[in-house]
Amino acid sequence: MKRILVVDDELNMRLVLKAMLGKEGYEVATASDGLEALDILKNSNIAVIVTDLKMPRLDGMGLLEKVAGIYPSTPVIIITAHGTIDTAVDALKKGAFDYITKPFEQDDLKNIVNKAFRTRILNDDEVILSPDETDRYDIISCSASMDKIFDTISRVAPTATTILITGETGTGKELIASAIHRNSPRRNSPFIKINCAAISENLIESELFGYERGAFTGAVSRKPGRFELAHKGTLFLDEVGDIPIEMQAKLLRVIQDQEFERVGGLRTIKVDVRLITATNRDLLQEVKERRFRDDLYYRLNVVPIHVSPLRERKEDIEPLTDYFVDKFNKKLNRGIKIDSQIRNLFLDYIWPGNIRELENLIERLVLMATGDTVTLEDIPPELKARGGAISTPRLEGQKKSFKEIIKNKTGEIERQIIIKSLEECNGNVTKAAMRLGLSRRGLHLKMTKYNLRK
Repeated sequence: MKRILVVDDELNMRLVLKAMLGKEGYEVATASDGLEALDILKNSNIAVIVTDLKMPRLDGMGLLEKVAGIYPSTPVIIITAHGTIDTAVDALKKGAFDYITKPFEQDDLKNIVNKAFRTRILNDDEVILSPDETDRYDIISCSASMDKIFDTISRVAPTATTILITGETGTGKELIASAIHRNSPRRNSPFIKINCAAISENLIESELFGYERGAFTGAVSRKPGRFELAHKGTLFLDEVGDIPIEMQAKLLRVIQDQEFERVGGLRTIKVDVRLITATNRDLLQEVKERRFRDDLYYRLNVVPIHVSPLRERKEDIEPLTDYFVDKFNKKLNRGIKIDSQIRNLFLDYIWPGNIRELENLIERLVLMATGDTVTLEDIPPELKARGGAISTPRLEGQKKSFKEIIKNKTGEIERQIIIKSLEECNGNVTKAAMRLGLSRRGLHLKMTKYNLRK
């Protein structure tokens, strides 16, 4: 999905941005104000929004607030004049992805848009609920493992302790970070999020710490970093394991001293920031392989929270299914029900994509259903062909030992998870290894074991 919505009341600006972004391969829709933009969002799949601040009827700030509530995973980029930079910074604190000042260089806008698209792709792998879709801590669960996490949230939220949230992609790590912030004394201060995997290595320092005017080509004005924006609030560093090793020492210093300098700056800036980090990697293994600093790991891992994959908390599948069916029936104006056979299939399936995969599948089933009830015939053929469901082996005449049966079934599940990850990463072994929390060599060995090297 490479659709951008450009919102500006000036026709010439809309035409310029449409032509510029169209040359980059994006499909561009345009709107003259925030209300028109909301109408387009209802009927189109928009990945990124680029909006001016000053507009009639509904301005950029009003549009940002609406999008944050209805489409929380959609990045919003603000275009602002030099005189309204303070307003743009305020927009960042309220959830805007980034801002760019007029007049701007084409390369600067392209870089920000590319970064926004990478973040949107990563957002689509996670579970992000809007404020009007909330349950207990914004998390729908009745499993024992999640009850322990709820208890941990209630204990750590009132403190300023650093938290490390681990778990597979799609398990809802950002929901837990948000719950901790909203139930803390900092709830009325900014909750600033940044996905470290979406930021290129040469930009991560300026993203975190900001920069001064003239610090590098294109730095036409001073810009605060995410630490500065999160002052008195919470900074959530998602995929912290992707931070380059060279930057990890600087991050450690900021965590220890709560102070830093902007890129190109000399003045030391002191901040009061509560840090929450998340990763789908095994950071301890990364430390052993010298890709992550051990001192930084122990500084981040003060209170660890591990989110179990959906296949290990099957009691959550039923309430999540009901929630998503209700959600998409309302969204798509349908009245679809899920057949009991489908629910049993859901309980047996291993869900390599976790809750996000369940959500996407149910949206597809509700949208494509021809009758009032989804049956086995409506299940996508590739889901059946993938062999993701765990079937109980027949034991009649079974000559294999119990250990052999378990070993074979475990290998089958592992093979299917690797296939799924490679598919989602378009065959990119490095990305798939990062997603699975393996080293590249480790994944290659498993691919050889399961005859997947082709």
